Amino acid sequence: MDDRTAPKIEFGVTPLDVMASMAGVDFVRAMFAGKLPAPPIMQTIEPFDQTAEPGVVAFHSIPGFRHYNPIGSVHGGYAATLLDSAMGLAVHSMLPPGVGYTTLEFKVSFIKGMTRDTGAVRTEGRTLSVGRRAATAEARITDAKGRLLAHATTTCLVFELPATSPVGN
Repeated sequence: MDDRTAPKIEFGVTPLDVMASMAGVDFVRAMFAGKLPAPPIMQTIEPFDQTAEPGVVAFHSIPGFRHYNPIGSVHGGYAATLLDSAMGLAVHSMLPPGVGYTTLEFKVSFIKGMTRDTGAVRTEGRTLSVGRRAATAEARITDAKGRLLAHATTTCLVFELPATSPVGN
C-alpha cells in the first residue's frame, strides 16, 4: 500500500460517552475502519489489515529502525505495545455498551528478536475469560512464515463506564 491509496488515519481519543454507547466489538470495528480515531500510541506502531470479531482481534505492523534499542534490534516495548493492544482490544470486543476495561497486569515472553528486516508481523489477541469484574486474554506475534516471535497473557479489570467523559469536558 502506498501513500496515494492509504486512508488518512486520524489519531485521538474517542469521547467516553460515544464509546459507552457502543458494544465493544462495534467500537473496535469502527476504530479499525477509521470511523473513530485511532489511539495516539498507534502512531508509533502503524497497524494495518486490522480485523475484529468477538473475542479475537488481529492486525499487522512492520518493525522499523525507529523501533530499535541501543543494541541494534527492535526494542521489547514495540512487542509489548502490540501484545497489550491486541489483548485489550480482544477483551473490549466482548464487552456490552457502557462497560470498559483496563489492564491490571500482563506478562510478555520474547522468543525471537525482531529487526527492520523481519518484515510484517501479525499480532493476534484472544480472550480466555470475560466476567463481570475481570477478563483474561492472550496474544501472539508471528512473522510472515508463522514463526512465534513473542507471546503474552493479561488480566484486565472490567468496570461500568462513568456517565460523562473526562476528555474534553
